[in-house]
Parts: sequence; C-alpha cells; structure tokens
Amino acid sequence: MTNPHDESALDELRDLIRNLPGPDREAEAAARARQQEQTKPQGSLGRLEELGAWVAAWQGQSSPAIRQPMVVVYAGNHGVVAQNVAPYPQAVTAQMVANFQNGGAAINQICEALGLGLQVFELGLEVPTGDITEKAAMTAKETAATIVYGFEAVAGNIDLLCLGEMGIGNTTIASALCLALFGGEAEDWVGPGTGLDPEGVRRKAEVVRRAVEFHRDALDDPLRVLMTLGGREFAAIAGAILGARMRQVPVVLDGFVVCAAAAVLHAIASDALDHCVVGHLSAEPAHARLLEILGKTPLLDLGMRLGEGTGAALAAAIVKSAAEIQRGMATFAEAGVSSKG
Repeated sequence: MTNPHDESALDELRDLIRNLPGPDREAEAAARARQQEQTKPQGSLGRLEELGAWVAAWQGQSSPAIRQPMVVVYAGNHGVVAQNVAPYPQAVTAQMVANFQNGGAAINQICEALGLGLQVFELGLEVPTGDITEKAAMTAKETAATIVYGFEAVAGNIDLLCLGEMGIGNTTIASALCLALFGGEAEDWVGPGTGLDPEGVRRKAEVVRRAVEFHRDALDDPLRVLMTLGGREFAAIAGAILGARMRQVPVVLDGFVVCAAAAVLHAIASDALDHCVVGHLSAEPAHARLLEILGKTPLLDLGMRLGEGTGAALAAAIVKSAAEIQRGMATFAEAGVSSKG
C-alpha cells in the first residue's frame, strides 16, 4: 500500500514552481512603445498603462485581448471549525455553493453585470480536512492531487482568471498558513472573518497558535505547510495559479484567503506570482500585511471582506479596460492627431 505521507508526490511540483516560464519581454516592450505613440500625454493613464503592458507580457502578444474572462471559485470545508472559530455552521459552505449555482450570490450579480464567466468547484465538502490543532489537514498525496486538480481546471480559452473561494473557517486556515510561512504572532494574522466578536478573535488566535506549534516540525517547506495547515480550496487555488502561468493566462487574486494560498507559491519562488495582480484590499486586517510581503498593490479598496471572488471580479473590469486601451487606442499617426512638438 502507498504511504499517504510519502511526500515524493510533492517533489515534482516543487521543481515546477522553481522553473516557471517568464513573461514575453518582446511583447511587453512593443506594448510600451505603442503607449508612447497613443493619443494621450505620456503616462496620463497611470496604472492602466502598467496593466496594459503587464497583460501583453503574460499573454505574449503586444496587442492583448480579454474576451473570455473567468471567475473560478473553489469551496472546501475544514475540521478546525470544531474549535469554534467561525460564527456560522459548516453546513453554510454547501448551502452557499447551491446559492452560487442558483444565481443568488453577490458574485453571480457581479459576473452578470461585467460579462464574466463563473465556475464553482466543490472539493469534498462532505469530508472536511483534518482539524489542524490535532492532525495534518491533508496527506501529501491529497495535497498534490488537489493542486493538480486546480491546475487542470484552467482549461479552454480562458484569457483572464479571477480566483475566489468559499469555506466556513478558511480565514483561520489562511492565518495559520501566514503565521507558519512568515512568522510574527498569531494576533498579527487573525481577524474577525465572517463576523467574530473580540472574544471570538482572541479564541481564533489561540487556535492558530496551537495549530502552528503542534506542527512546528513539519513547517520547513511551504508545500508541507500547505499539507499540514492548509485546505483543499487553498491547494486548488495554488494549482490554478500554476496552470494559468503555464497557459499564459494573467490572474487576478481576490482577498486574504486567496492571497494566503498564493503565498505558498511565493514562499517557494519569489517570481511565482509575477503573472498575478491583486484585485482588492480586504477589510480583513491581515491582508494588508500579507500584500506587503508579496509586494502587491491592490487595484481596489472598497472595504469588502466577502470572498467568493467578488473583489477579483470587480477588478477584472479594470484589467479588461487596460487591455482594450492597449489594443484599440489609436496612435497619433493613426488618428491624424498632432503629437506634442
């Protein structure tokens, strides 16, 4: 029988993460050169110009196009909910997935308004991951398989991937991952999540502290951190980010939970998230701290903390606009407009 704790299943993934393909610098240079000739004062579109060149670099074409943007939401359940870290019962995860499928959630309305596709993946909701205060969340085999599942979900003709999540208790998991990866105190990484009161936040911090201490001997490698303290939606998100990179698809990350999943890749290779932008700054307090470590500046700050990919989806409109400007805005010569003398 195969040993479920045999971590050789993760070795190939480590090698992949350390040897990811880079951007197309020729496409990026051509995009920036065209920006100098477009009908506007140089630099007048600010960060939109940076985004236009970024999309060009990662799509590998100087005139980028976003025609099939997709929001992908991964849903998972967590054994740590037994430690009373969430104000909602675990059944809400499956109930919200049904709400997504019936078109009743906030993410459905945003996708409808902005013309974004939406896919929702349930990840073994009936069997929560292990309670991280007592055991590893997943086996090595399950971790690797879920990363591969996320990798393969980025298929078809998607040209912009927006990542979201759903899972009662998953801000506790995100906090534990960040504490294990980046250090500090549990209180640095813990917030109210879906609405904990101050006493609940203190209890949650203690759970996070206990979990990281319990697994201290297994935290010498980011993929082992993901295996012991993570969750299925976190592994799938990491896989989707990798799959997008291999298929030249730019990525928009959502809030604290999605960025914590992405942070596992960053901890392995500092350039692993270069094809990603962060859609918004979550109101979850630790998100700003994490973004400093990742070196990411969010596109929006609307005081949101819902998850579901809502912030990433809203930001997709900005990224799509930047690509359209890069591709379609005329140059001075094309428009017959006098340029600066």
